[in-house]
Amino acid sequence: MIEESNNKKTALVCGAGGFIGGHLVKRLKKEGFWVRGVDIKEHEFSKTEADEFVVGDLRDPRVVEKVIDMPFDEVYQLAADMGGAGYVFSGKHDADVMHNSALCNLNVMHYGQIAGVKKIFYSSSACIYPEYNQMDPNNPTCSEDSAYPAAPDSEYGWEKLFSERMFFSYHRNYNVDVRVARFHNIFGPEGTWNNGKEKAPAAMCRKVSEASDGDAIEVWGDGEQTRSFLYIDECLDAVRRFMDSDFIGPLNIGSREMISINGLVDMVMNIAGKQLPITHIDGPLGVRGRTSDNTLIKEKLHWEPTESLRSGMEKTYHWIDEQVKKNK
Repeated sequence: MIEESNNKKTALVCGAGGFIGGHLVKRLKKEGFWVRGVDIKEHEFSKTEADEFVVGDLRDPRVVEKVIDMPFDEVYQLAADMGGAGYVFSGKHDADVMHNSALCNLNVMHYGQIAGVKKIFYSSSACIYPEYNQMDPNNPTCSEDSAYPAAPDSEYGWEKLFSERMFFSYHRNYNVDVRVARFHNIFGPEGTWNNGKEKAPAAMCRKVSEASDGDAIEVWGDGEQTRSFLYIDECLDAVRRFMDSDFIGPLNIGSREMISINGLVDMVMNIAGKQLPITHIDGPLGVRGRTSDNTLIKEKLHWEPTESLRSGMEKTYHWIDEQVKKNK
């Protein structure tokens, strides 16, 4: 427990052993918070900077009741069963994704309300947006008000949409101060890169790093599907601004710099100084086009990302290249 004499603001980061959660802990510590982290596992790539780190399963209400044992100033619920397209869109993990993530969210919100937590952040996803608005790879519609009529392209998206509504219900019924953000493909160093749950930026960095001259880089589908990607530092800037604002959301946190998957591979090869052939294969794809509509975040937070995708990818590639060499 934090000592009574300590007047620092307190924060709980759920999912602190993960990519975004690990970076968020570091950010909060730099800002002077006393931080408790909780996750089912410790961070894979760096030692936690949290004042306390609890290894515990947030699906278990007894664990959640113990870790939310005081009225934290801020709680960040980032914990979820998730991964990249190969994990989320294959259909093989739908039951686990929905069951595990929903339990974490229900428990954190329930015991957070009981403990009198002052503010709770929930990381939703761009996957909640309707598939019918994202069929054109060059002109997707992802404004916050376009979420309904609902038609996400995955069970992961449906669970996220349910949990958004649950957080807003606690706000209405119990006056809990919530913040709901929809993340758009956050990437950077110290993220999953080789276990089947990695997202496109990490997967392409790994493939290019591992490739020898003449090796082909495999890309699912025709590679013309488009996405936008937001570097981790920019994501945390937006999250912290959001928490300090009076707006509860939902709010897109992402980049408007859209790129095709083929273009992303070309960018990584250019960073690595390699020229490799691309082979297109069958695989789970998700929607044809997606990018963040940042109209609302500019209005509410007077902010939008400034770092280019190329800059973030350079830092990410060099970190993953180091991991590949360590694991040879």
